[in-house]
Amino acid sequence: MRGKPACAASVCSAKRKPAVEFSAAALRAVLEVLAPADATGLVVALSGGGDSAALLAAAASLGASFRGLPVRALHVDHGLQDAAADFRAACVALCRRLDIPLSVVAVAVETTGGVSIEAAARDARYAALAQQLRPGECLLTAHHRADQAETWLLQALRGAGLKGMSSMPVRRRLGPGWHLRPLLDIAQPELIALGAALGTFPASDPMNADMRFDRGYLRRHIWPLIEARWPAAEVALARAARHAAEAQTLLERRAAADVGRLRDGEALSVPGLRALAAEDRINAVRFWLSDAGVEPPSSARLREALRQIFDADADHLPAILWGGHALRRYRQRVFLTQAELPRMQGPRPWIVAREALIELGPGLGQLRRVPQIGGLAPQRLPETLWVRARVGGESLRPARAARTHSLQHLCQSQGVLPWMRDALPLVFADEVLVAAADLWLEARRCAAADAPGVAFVWEQAPIIV
Repeated sequence: MRGKPACAASVCSAKRKPAVEFSAAALRAVLEVLAPADATGLVVALSGGGDSAALLAAAASLGASFRGLPVRALHVDHGLQDAAADFRAACVALCRRLDIPLSVVAVAVETTGGVSIEAAARDARYAALAQQLRPGECLLTAHHRADQAETWLLQALRGAGLKGMSSMPVRRRLGPGWHLRPLLDIAQPELIALGAALGTFPASDPMNADMRFDRGYLRRHIWPLIEARWPAAEVALARAARHAAEAQTLLERRAAADVGRLRDGEALSVPGLRALAAEDRINAVRFWLSDAGVEPPSSARLREALRQIFDADADHLPAILWGGHALRRYRQRVFLTQAELPRMQGPRPWIVAREALIELGPGLGQLRRVPQIGGLAPQRLPETLWVRARVGGESLRPARAARTHSLQHLCQSQGVLPWMRDALPLVFADEVLVAAADLWLEARRCAAADAPGVAFVWEQAPIIV
């Protein structure tokens, strides 16, 4: 439960009669703005607390009046507290009374690398919710104005940047659907009043009052003092979050325009980055990473990464790692890759006459045999081919009029990324390299230019050039 400060009668009266009253009609009006035109359904994240119960009751009372969209509920059971079974039972009972379908998802919360149990539980919850969403569905959560104000204050105490100070976005992509927060301008007393009017349960989550967690400590010890001194703090801080979000939107628009100019295939142009002002450079790279679904490193780490990329000699291949990702430079382009790169294993036998394709391993897709005029002559191939990674010294003749070249030379001339050369699937016949992925065929094993043959297509291949 949230702490209650001592206050003047006028202040308490204002809290009992908020300027905006929440209702099912108000929810419909907000959803008309937030929900995409192609939304396929509404899914309420039901925690077992009173806030989400009121939101579910309001959504259920819409019936088919909101675009005819079906409503269902999801409850995530973290198993972190003794009351978990009671919350689950309360959710089941409420959904049964409201005639709303309910799915209960159990998750295991793991904490690693100094991540708090609070953050780990949140990450596990949203990962589970994302997996449960169907294409186009809108997940509704009951975060209200006080939650937004608390988030702003906690982010400020952590030294967050503008994106962090934007606090919780009102809408974002989540899995195959959307995550909407329709109550961020709603005061919690309005939600409680609606829940009481609709007969939902007044349950509260004990974790909200647990002093081990920053939010619980803030609610119990800090927020009452803030409200006692600044009664309108909740409104003011929520407004500050909106201002930050507006400014962040402008930064992202500028970054999107910069990234559009800097894109060079799947990479960014190093000379283009150099030409930007330092602040725009950081803003552009951070946006590029976020757009790829990767959490950017800290500003200090990102600045150091760009310094290494800019200062490295032309023949060096700098790699800056954080989390499970890396920034790498090659030929005046900077790439985003996994920290652990896929590597072709082997050798593995492949009877191409029987098997149309061969799986290459995690992150490498598969190699498929296809007919090709002028491709490898079947009569010049043994029944069993072998697929493996390079070990060094491999060579082939890529065309009849060409000389024999080392695989290393061919990769350099084609611009194959150095860190991906060990991922190339090499196809051997009688210890002779006859194909390097779908890049080159050995001309001495090929059919005539107008005769039928076979070649290979690398499906679901990683980025190699």
